[in-house]
Parts: sequence; C-alpha cells; structure tokens
Amino acid sequence: MNLGKLVSSLNEFASLSLAESWDNVGLLVEPSPPHIVNTLFLTNDLTEDVMEEAVQKRADLIVSYHPPIFTPLKQVTWKTWKERLVVRALEHRIGIYSPHTAYDAIPHGVNNWLTKGLGVCTSIPLHPSPAPSYPAEGTHRVEFCTNNTEHLDTLLSKIKDIQEISCLTTLAARVEGEEQTRVSLNCSQQGLLEVVALLSQNSLLYHKTEILLLQKPLLPHTGMGRLCTLSEPVSLSNIIKRIKSHLKLPHVRLAMGMGKTLESPVKKAALCAGSGSSVLKGTEADLYLTGEMSHHDVLDAVANGISVILCEHSNTERGFLSELRDMLAIHLQNKVNIIVSEKDRDPLQVV
Repeated sequence: MNLGKLVSSLNEFASLSLAESWDNVGLLVEPSPPHIVNTLFLTNDLTEDVMEEAVQKRADLIVSYHPPIFTPLKQVTWKTWKERLVVRALEHRIGIYSPHTAYDAIPHGVNNWLTKGLGVCTSIPLHPSPAPSYPAEGTHRVEFCTNNTEHLDTLLSKIKDIQEISCLTTLAARVEGEEQTRVSLNCSQQGLLEVVALLSQNSLLYHKTEILLLQKPLLPHTGMGRLCTLSEPVSLSNIIKRIKSHLKLPHVRLAMGMGKTLESPVKKAALCAGSGSSVLKGTEADLYLTGEMSHHDVLDAVANGISVILCEHSNTERGFLSELRDMLAIHLQNKVNIIVSEKDRDPLQVV
C-alpha cells in the first residue's frame, strides 16, 4: 500500500485531533516517495534493539505508540540514540508513525484494553474529548437588538464586509414591550474583534450586546482515562490477581488506601495507561490503576482512602499491540502484513 494512503487510513482509525496538544503524533519520518508499505511493524517503544529487529524483518513502516522524536532534534548525526534511529530509518527506507495519546482517547484504544483487566464493568472517559470542529461555523455568537431600522441597515452592511462572519440572521422581537430587530451572527476570534469594534461605536447598542463562546460537543466514549464501575464489587486481592493475569505480570506495586485491606471491596476503579497522575487526580474511586504516579500523588490518594496499583509505565500499554494488530488488519483489509515487535519490553526489571 502506498505510504500516503496508509497514513490516511491510520488517521481514520484514530484521528490525530484527539491527541493531547503537547504530544508529537503522526508521520515523524518519511522516506522519499514513492514508498510502498508491505510490512507494518508495531512497537510500544522504538529503541535501537527494536529498530534492528524492524530492519531484519524488512519493515516498511514502524508504528511506535510512543513518539521516538518528542523534543526537536537540532541535528541528525550518529552521536545520540534517537538521532541514530532517524539515520537507520532513512538508510533502510522505513517510515515512522506515532499515534500516542490519540490511541489513549479512542473508544477502542489503550485505555479500553486496560479496563479488561478489571473484569466485567462499564466505563466512561475521565476527561471526555471535544469534537475536532464546531457544529456551526465560527467560535463565537454575537447577538443584539435595536429599534433603529435606518442605523441597522448601515450596520449590517458593514458587518457583512467583515471576514469570517457566518450565520447572520435578523428577526422581529419584542423587548420590554417594544418592537425591535434581533440580530444574531457567528464569527471567528478575529472576526469577533472587528464586530465588537464596530458595535462599540454605538454605546447603547454595545451595552446590550451578548457574546457567547461556542463549545465543541463532547464525543461519546472518547477521552483520556476511564472511570470503571464493576458489575459486582470485588476484593482488592482479587482485582490484583485479575490485573496481573491481564498484563501478564508476576508482580505489581500496591499502595493500600487508608483504612483499607486486601479484602476491601472495589466497586469503582479509575485508570489511565502510562503515567496517570494528572488524569486520575481528584477522581473519587476505590482504586487507581496506572503505570506510574509521582510519590506525592500516591500519598494523596492513600490519604483519601484510595488504593493505588502501579504496573510500570509501558506494562499498561504494550499488551494492547496484539489487539491493535488484529483491528488494523481488518481496518486495512489485510492489504498489509502486520507484525508485533518481539524485542520491545519495559526497561525496568525486578532483580
């Protein structure tokens, strides 16, 4: 499959607009065109060992969940390992694509996979994602009323000359027992400045003007983190067993909530793959499940009676790759060979 078409398909699978603003997602390394992708290689982290594996398996595109290029590179040399990744990729004509937090947000993404470790439950996003665009044009709505028909015609003529004005309507309205004309329009941030400047020339009209900030609608089942309600309460000890089984881990780290024991029931669990402190903070739940949290955030949770299970950052993400392989095979209509890295692993080990 042509690289451009494949990237478009990947963007359809998970819109990059869902990624966090601080993230670096999308096509990060592009070989010179034309570039045909026969083998797509999935990994959670793109290390030098994983890159060597991708080269050996003749990958044409690496989909690395974590972006290997995050802070800007000032040069591309052989001095640092991330620069060497770019050099190796271009030498072997391998593209690199990273979805990261876009895969966190989608309903069929990393956090949805992580909820399966809790057992039967229903879940909602902790921080729902807004739609990528407004339901109507513009970011603001401006409304005002006037009974001065002659002045209104001149005013509307000037408003229509302003760029980025839309949905301009007028209708008869009765305000405080007086027949008036109500004007409503949508505009961009820049258009708003010009509209306000125009209206401010008439102090009476200006003080009766209403400005509304238009909100993007929230997308259902989409967003960061998940608040999970189990179908039946389960003891903390049993939840730990389920999580270890799901993540295929011999151990996890546990901070027991104040006043809780291993037999304490868990009905609500808040989770976030990777590093969950900022996403989970302040959520009312019996349990927090994530890869890593700051020491002080763990202390805060424990003091509030919330138990915390930490599994190391990438251990809460990597298992999703097998599920992702199957979903992408269907999405791409089996037109590309998809393989999962065998060298990719969490850098932290218990010794």
